[in-house]
Amino acid sequence: MESWYFVDSGHCTPAINMAIDEALMNWHSEGKIPPVLRFYGWAPAGLSVGYFQKVKGKIDLEGVKRHGFELVRRQTGGRAVLHDQELTYSVIVSEDHEDMPASVKEAYLVLSKGLLEGFKNLDINAEFAVPEGKLGTTGSAVCFEEPSWYELIVEGKKAAGSAQTRKKGVILQHGSIPIDVDDMKLFDMFIYKNERIKERARRAFGDKAVSINSVLDSPVTFDETKKAFHEGFEKGLGIQLQPFHLSDEQWDEVYKIAEERYNNDAWNYAR
Repeated sequence: MESWYFVDSGHCTPAINMAIDEALMNWHSEGKIPPVLRFYGWAPAGLSVGYFQKVKGKIDLEGVKRHGFELVRRQTGGRAVLHDQELTYSVIVSEDHEDMPASVKEAYLVLSKGLLEGFKNLDINAEFAVPEGKLGTTGSAVCFEEPSWYELIVEGKKAAGSAQTRKKGVILQHGSIPIDVDDMKLFDMFIYKNERIKERARRAFGDKAVSINSVLDSPVTFDETKKAFHEGFEKGLGIQLQPFHLSDEQWDEVYKIAEERYNNDAWNYAR
C-alpha cells in the first residue's frame, strides 16, 4: 500500500493556508516529498475566491470586514467559499501518478472517493453529483449554490465543494467540508441588487446545500470530523497516511509565499 504524507496544520490564517498548499505543490513537483493529504481550519474565517473570479461588484468587502473575516484568492478556479465552521482538505499528487486520470473530471472522481468514505464513517449517506445540463448556469458567486461533477451530495444537496488546478506537473485539489453553516453570515459576503433578492437567495440556499451537523442527530466536532475523513481518505484512495511536520526552513518558505502573494492586495483583488 502506497504511503502518502499527512499534514495536520490546524487553524491558520487564510493567507498561510493558501501558502502551505502552494509550498506543498512546489516540494512535490521538485521530488522532495511524496503525495500529500492535508487537513486544516481557518482562523480568522476566510472567504476564498476562485482564481478567475471577479471581486468588484460580486463580493461585499464591507461584509467581509464587518464579520472579521479575511479575503484570499485561491490558485484553483470556481466560485467563492466562506471557510468558517468546516474541515478543509487538500490533496497534492503528480499528474503522472498511476492512479490519476488525465481528465480533470475523472481525477475528481478518484480523489473524491476519500470524501465519500469519510461521510460513510459519519453514517451519512452521500453520493457523487452527476449534474444535468451545463454547469455554472446560475450566475451565482456562491460556491455551494450548485454542485459540480463528482462533488458530494446528501439528500440531493451539496455537502462538499472542491476545486482543482494543475501546475508544474502536479494536481492540487482542495475543498470545503462544512460542519455547520451560518447562512446569514454567508450571504453578507455577496452583493445583490437589493435586500429582497438577497433574502430570497438566502432562503433558497437551504434547498441547495447541507452541512454535516444539519443531517446528524448528534453533532460532531472538528476533531471527530477530521478522524472520520482521515480514515475515509486512506480507504477511498487505498493509501497509508504518514504524519509529516514542516521544518523551520519549510515554514520560512511558507511565510515568504504568504507575504509575497496571499497577503498582497494586488493578488487578492486582481480581478
